Amino acid sequence: YKESVGTGTPTPVTPEMERVKRNQEICSSVLYKENIGKATPTPVTPEMERVKRNQEIISSVLYKENVGKVTPTPITPEMERVKRNQEIISSVLYKENVGQATPTPVTPEMERVKRNQEQISSVAYREGLGKATPSPLTPEMERVKRNQEQISSVLYKEQMAKGTPTPLTPEMERAKRNQENISSVLYSDSFRKQVQGKAAYVLDTPEMRRVRETQKHISTVKYHEDFEKSKGSFTPVVTDPITERVKKNMQDFSDISYRGIQRRVVEMERKRVDQDQENLTG
Repeated sequence: YKESVGTGTPTPVTPEMERVKRNQEICSSVLYKENIGKATPTPVTPEMERVKRNQEIISSVLYKENVGKVTPTPITPEMERVKRNQEIISSVLYKENVGQATPTPVTPEMERVKRNQEQISSVAYREGLGKATPSPLTPEMERVKRNQEQISSVLYKEQMAKGTPTPLTPEMERAKRNQENISSVLYSDSFRKQVQGKAAYVLDTPEMRRVRETQKHISTVKYHEDFEKSKGSFTPVVTDPITERVKKNMQDFSDISYRGIQRRVVEMERKRVDQDQENLTG
């Protein structure tokens, strides 16, 4: 089919074509919903849950029986190198096939539509949820769950092959630090280009100013009421012997410190008077 198709002329995707495409998708969705008839919902009973779990267990057992025995192969450093090279080549080819796009700024209108769409999706999702029958978590179920986790852990450890540890050399440490620095610089540049200088604009309407002023008045009134209620009140403290002893010791220390300073002041004053008298008589 592709060989018989000739070379065509690419046409640019215009806003009109985008609008027609969206309208066509909406029409197709509406027609699809009109053709679907009304169904009778059936409640999910505990019996149906039990049958479903049994069916899953039987399917898992049959699948494991049909799987043959394979020979595990250890992951060698060569395989790791080939895997990394393949990932790098795939990334390079993907970036080469991606064309250049025209970035569109995020306007407040687009933000509003996005928030409305998220709210509508949340409401529609909750309306579509049916009622389920909760089943109690019994000790038997807890025991089975723990056993299953232990069995899964044992099987996982048995299937793991032995790997070859590689030493962490100074060159690897240097490359790791350089990669972290490069990632940090690229992240900072991207964040600065996308966020810096942009702010969420909120209109300062008269209604918002009125609400703000009312809130300030309410806060002031509430503060004064609390202050008037607490004014003149005190918190009683129980006086025990330990508190009395600590209080007396602190008073003694204060008196000793004050008397020592006062004694020094008196001595300095007496020396100054004696020196003045000597100067006058001399």
